Amino acid sequence: MSLGPTSGREFVLTLSCPDRSGLVHAVTGFLVRHSGNIQESQQFDDRLKDRFFMRVHFDVTDPAMTLEDLKSGFAPVAEAYRISWQLYEASTPTRTLIMVSKFGHCLNDLLFRCRTGALNIEVPAIVSNHRDFEPLAESYGIPFHHVPVTRETKPEAEARLLELVEELDIDLVVLARYMQILSNDLCKQLEGRAINIHHSFLPSFKGARPYVQAHERGVKLVGATAHYVTPDLDEGPIIEQDVVRVSHSQGPDSLVALGRDVEAQVLARAVEWHSQSRIMVNDNRTVVFR
Repeated sequence: MSLGPTSGREFVLTLSCPDRSGLVHAVTGFLVRHSGNIQESQQFDDRLKDRFFMRVHFDVTDPAMTLEDLKSGFAPVAEAYRISWQLYEASTPTRTLIMVSKFGHCLNDLLFRCRTGALNIEVPAIVSNHRDFEPLAESYGIPFHHVPVTRETKPEAEARLLELVEELDIDLVVLARYMQILSNDLCKQLEGRAINIHHSFLPSFKGARPYVQAHERGVKLVGATAHYVTPDLDEGPIIEQDVVRVSHSQGPDSLVALGRDVEAQVLARAVEWHSQSRIMVNDNRTVVFR
């Protein structure tokens, strides 16, 4: 098993800005001045939008160098090049609140990956509009918050969710098959830090039994899409997608099982990449430095 980032010594810098000459030189110059040694560097120049994106994972050799030192040192570079940027300690886990309804395959997968160290996340709470997975949360020692949602109580339920996000200092909200539509206001407040997963049959097969509808139409592919949550239902910036082929011999139950596997894998990759600061939103698209 590979070792994780060294606490206090490894950092991740992500940035985006209007494209211009000298950007990479400016970033590497900053690293040289602050005892930085690049472990991984990726960049993308979106020529259609004239915008530059970059992710740098680096360590520092100066034992006295701190995150605050690095931030204050990069600020003048950012101002000179009109850079939007974030700088993190690489070992810091992403504090993740998971929401679920009555399908637990994605929740169970994320919790297992977290416990085994496959995901660098910390889960302070699980929120659900049902109590089905309260025992699962208890088995992992994670506080479970039952927040029922009806048409009349939806504002109060969303207010409670935002209270938890604030109280628990949540970095990321994951809708792990949470079967409630979030209000436009809540989507805006969670912009860029809420990930949803859904099957690939939208918008063709809507409703409660999409796999039955897909089987009746003889689909040959089953897949899933992970995306950031926006007020446009299931149309936020796409992070990851995957598919598996199916044949005429497979019934609806088989399609459901395959679909759940793909959903869990796609969501896990999206959460992993977000926790590693590998995703940058580019209008209605994403740049993903895998």
